[in-house]
Amino acid sequence: MPSLRDIKRRIRGIRSTAQITKAMELVAASRMRRAQQRVLAARPYAETMRQLISELASAGAGGDSLHPLLVQRPVDTVGIVLITTDRGLCGALNTNTIRRGSELVLEQAEDVQLLTIGRKGQDFMARRGYKILATETGMGDRPGYDTVIPIARNIMESYNSGVMDVCYIVYPQFVSTLSQRPQVIQILPIQASERIEKPLEYIFEPDPRSILEQLLPRYVEVVLYEAILELVASEQSARMVAMRNANQNAKDLINDLSLAYNKARQANITREVIEVASAAEFMASQNR
Repeated sequence: MPSLRDIKRRIRGIRSTAQITKAMELVAASRMRRAQQRVLAARPYAETMRQLISELASAGAGGDSLHPLLVQRPVDTVGIVLITTDRGLCGALNTNTIRRGSELVLEQAEDVQLLTIGRKGQDFMARRGYKILATETGMGDRPGYDTVIPIARNIMESYNSGVMDVCYIVYPQFVSTLSQRPQVIQILPIQASERIEKPLEYIFEPDPRSILEQLLPRYVEVVLYEAILELVASEQSARMVAMRNANQNAKDLINDLSLAYNKARQANITREVIEVASAAEFMASQNR
């Protein structure tokens, strides 16, 4: 049985840890609100642009020839962009995302080219021996739009040069504070809408090719940026919940240790009383 000193030392250590987890919970809660506002503001723009590009891509015959990012070709190499966090302490967020990315890799019969955003996904794939085409870390808690431009350019150049024939991104989608769901979407080639209930008649000025040359790269950047905003919101939400659970577990453990401390202290007091009483009885028997 541990001594009273050992129990008190453990209680002090757990109290110190609980103070840290409480502070991290409050920090994550404040960052979570900002991240949620950003991702909720970005979703309508990204969805509208996705619909617009889909309709433009199917607006006329020979759409594949209007822009290289619309070209559908036989799939020999699959590109997968795995988006995870740089830091841990966010529950099962990275585990679920990496698991979904690993499943997608194993599902492919073709060669796979990996691009990772975030240190957790990079480290996992490197340990498993997968070839990583490019990686990006240190996005921070408030990534700007400029940070995704080099990544999106690398993806588009890899697609245009034939390094990959199709590209997917895997990221955690923010559903609610308590729920984040791994999501897989195809980013390249850009797919035309197959079902348009009321097709629109577009008037292109100056011409469809010039417009798509400006819109399609921006579309890839927007989809990637939205995925990173979803990651940030999911990370802060998962970290807040994880730190709250850790803080509650620390409190429960302190209560259990305090109970064990009081029991041990009471046992020591009882033993000392018995020893004093036994000594007094022995002295009394000697004086008779």
